[in-house]
Amino acid sequence: MQKIEASSPEAQSANIMADNLAQLKALFPELVTEGANGAAINVDVLKALVGDQTVTDADEKYGLNWHGKKKARQIALTPSTGTLRPCPEESVNWETTQNLMIEGDNLEVLKLLQKSYAGKVKLIYIDPPYNTGNDFVYPDNFQDNLKNYLELTGQTEGGARITTNTEASGRFHTDWLNMIYSRLKLARNLLQPDGVIFISIDDSELSRLRIAADDVFGEENFIACFIWKSRQNKDNRTVTGASVDHEYVVCYGKSIRGAARDRSQYSNPDGDVRGDWTSANMVGIATADRRPNLHYDLINPVTGVNYGCPEMGWRYEPKTMSRLIAEDRILWPVSADGRPRRKAFISELDSDYTGLSTIIGEGLFTRDGTSDINSLFDARVFNFPKPVKFIQTIVEQGSEANDLVLDFFAGSGTTAHAVMEQNVVDGGRRRFITVQLPEPLDPSDREQKTASDFCDKLGKRRTIAELTKERIRRAAAKIQSDYPSFKGDTGFQVFKLDTSNIRAWNPKSKDLKTSLFDHLEHLEAGRSSDDILYEILLKLGLDLCVPIEKREIAGKQVNSVGAGVLMACLVESIKVAEVEALALGMVAWREEQGTVGDTTAVFRDSAFENDVAKSNLAAILEQHGIKQVRSL
Repeated sequence: MQKIEASSPEAQSANIMADNLAQLKALFPELVTEGANGAAINVDVLKALVGDQTVTDADEKYGLNWHGKKKARQIALTPSTGTLRPCPEESVNWETTQNLMIEGDNLEVLKLLQKSYAGKVKLIYIDPPYNTGNDFVYPDNFQDNLKNYLELTGQTEGGARITTNTEASGRFHTDWLNMIYSRLKLARNLLQPDGVIFISIDDSELSRLRIAADDVFGEENFIACFIWKSRQNKDNRTVTGASVDHEYVVCYGKSIRGAARDRSQYSNPDGDVRGDWTSANMVGIATADRRPNLHYDLINPVTGVNYGCPEMGWRYEPKTMSRLIAEDRILWPVSADGRPRRKAFISELDSDYTGLSTIIGEGLFTRDGTSDINSLFDARVFNFPKPVKFIQTIVEQGSEANDLVLDFFAGSGTTAHAVMEQNVVDGGRRRFITVQLPEPLDPSDREQKTASDFCDKLGKRRTIAELTKERIRRAAAKIQSDYPSFKGDTGFQVFKLDTSNIRAWNPKSKDLKTSLFDHLEHLEAGRSSDDILYEILLKLGLDLCVPIEKREIAGKQVNSVGAGVLMACLVESIKVAEVEALALGMVAWREEQGTVGDTTAVFRDSAFENDVAKSNLAAILEQHGIKQVRSL
């Protein structure tokens, strides 16, 4: 029976450096040699493989460099030893939802998601903190709380703030780049081959973001820099005299040239001479007061059936819609209650028809985002949130019906809200993962007092993460109220970043005997079986929302994950006399579920009465096809 120690691979997040080295070795075995600290890259061989001029360590080379870039890259490659602890009591529809809200430092969370979600995310949207001269509260070590982090970085002393991230400090751009760079490196790994990332930014860091993103994603994978007119009225209070009325959304693909589009949804059931097609949504994303030209009754000119107008209008103005009708591009439902759709031909995949103008969010302003929040909270608990319909535009353009959407700067929770709203519009089943740091709210700060008071009213901690969760709850409830026939997923599972459940071996040099006895139990005290189970899911690379069933076998609770892919019995006592009934019961349950492929069985190491109990259990399971048996 294999034992999972705190130092074993299963006790850490994905080791990206080791994976990179393994891939290089698979491609070019001669490139990897033995070094002082294990495997190493032979630079001379690398030069021979790709040419001397391709490999350079010269000081002068094109690109963006700054103090700390090497460390930021190293931080992204360093595995996390943390875990995510489940919080069903703070969740909505825990048992059935496929959505996640994770509370914690997004750097560590991104590391922990590497095994389970690498290459599975279709769309990432982030709205990182703009560099306004304020300090950043994104620590590089999740075990340090925010107060300690500020002190460690020299921003506070004895709890008092001693510096701000001003341009005069010499760290104005450096601090921001160090924060964003490592997170972008990790985010790229999570994208599908045809996945895309949208990043909101303003003028202060646009140029540096572009070059940093070129470094991470490749200049050839830059898609566009979208412009959003975020302010409706001019600001006459500016020092320069120029009213900054816009923001940007920078977009990159993971691999534009290497990714093949999914064409499985295209067919030609009616023999259209223009080739294979799929039906495309025609519902708009703006109410009549914002885009009145998109609100009109749509009538089938042949049958005379009037399909009316959806609440958010149509995607096309009347002139364009008339042309589509004339070209026989509209799919007309038989019933007036149906929703007309458009034929989208496979030949148009790279045409302007499926493109998104670089001017986006027309008619949507920051005040609309504030209005979205006020309507849910009856209070202004967030400053300058993005409008739901603005993010919904990005979700609609950047993802398809069954895709996974990630936002690791969740803030006000707009992305989660937008994903649910878009699912209402097109009947999609998109999932979201949203991550937010539990940044504390200061009731003595005038701008944070309303939000802080609201947390007090809810009986919650004074953190932004608590407001993020509450916003998603309220948005989900509003969707269910506004669209009672909608059966989509409006729940979410809450997880919180914490130290690993598996105790690290930290012996006391002066009292080794005590250290040995203390380490007989390898799991942290006070952690539940569910805490341990979900850490196992992360370490084995399983989706956190995978179906989990529970059953009592031989008086012991056993969990079956993913229809028997993983079976876990984490009780605290397994006696010799109980082993056979437990093992055979687990085997029978696996056969009942019709499990395909290998099954991993996991037990608590300290639960076994003795080594006989442990070896007998492993032997019985292995005899019946469960060969991966581990203890922790």
